[in-house]
Amino acid sequence: MEHEQLAIKEITPLSDKDFFYIVDRHKTEFNYPIHIHEEYELNFVLNATGVRRVVGDSMEVIGEYDLVLITGKNLEHTWEQYECRSKNIREITIQFSPELLFPGLVDKKQFSSIQKMIEKAKRGLCFPMAAIMKVYGTLEKMASEEHGFYSVVNFLTLLHELSLFADESRALCSSSFSAIAVQAESRRVQRVQKYINDHFREEIRLEQLAGIAHMAPNAFSRFFKLRTGKSLFDYVIDIRIGHASRLLVDTKMAITEICYESGFNNLSNFNRLFRKKKNCTPKEFRESYRKTKMIV
Repeated sequence: MEHEQLAIKEITPLSDKDFFYIVDRHKTEFNYPIHIHEEYELNFVLNATGVRRVVGDSMEVIGEYDLVLITGKNLEHTWEQYECRSKNIREITIQFSPELLFPGLVDKKQFSSIQKMIEKAKRGLCFPMAAIMKVYGTLEKMASEEHGFYSVVNFLTLLHELSLFADESRALCSSSFSAIAVQAESRRVQRVQKYINDHFREEIRLEQLAGIAHMAPNAFSRFFKLRTGKSLFDYVIDIRIGHASRLLVDTKMAITEICYESGFNNLSNFNRLFRKKKNCTPKEFRESYRKTKMIV
């Protein structure tokens, strides 16, 4: 399998002595290519309608406001100009080390909501407008103040206030693309999820999965959707599409080969379901991803 590096490794300005790094940019365009870094990142974009946000295998055109937290180690991301015509874009970026929220801190019950948010943001977390309005003032204050002790207090306050919206926020990247295990609390569902992750290339039948959970098929189908928010069919398809997206990005494999390698039984079905999930064909997805590539 032939691999190629599509994302550049960003060397962030964050030093060992910094609690966090913040930059407030006023710009006329986005021109930084798709990139990766180990640091956590909170990115706020204002007045950039038509910009396309890429986080893992998620590609979305944003509106006037956009606020995303990314905590996935080396998760590919960028904001690209696409159809944006604005010449008055504002971008506030905060980067901080994963070591900042050390176990002795986040394990305390007062930080439980932040810990939950950080975990969910491994796939990229897009916050709703209510969350943006809640923290907009704090972001502006942090962007203009000296980075002393009280800036740290404001930063922790910002994380806490955002964490209160974690349940209403949307994970962007698929779990199979980001190689993150997303598991339900139910042990029955966990066993089924593990089976699907291990066997998604094969034919998967409802009766098989129900047997793993020791339930009748119809009862288990309802139980699974209640616990995960997805039907079994959609869950399996999302795992397969996420795996296919990763192969489209990381390899030069033919699309037909990727189709069968990802568990689909024919190319037309693969193309139809991929378009339904991603609003583009596999070929268009690969080409769009490579347009953000920089040779280094």
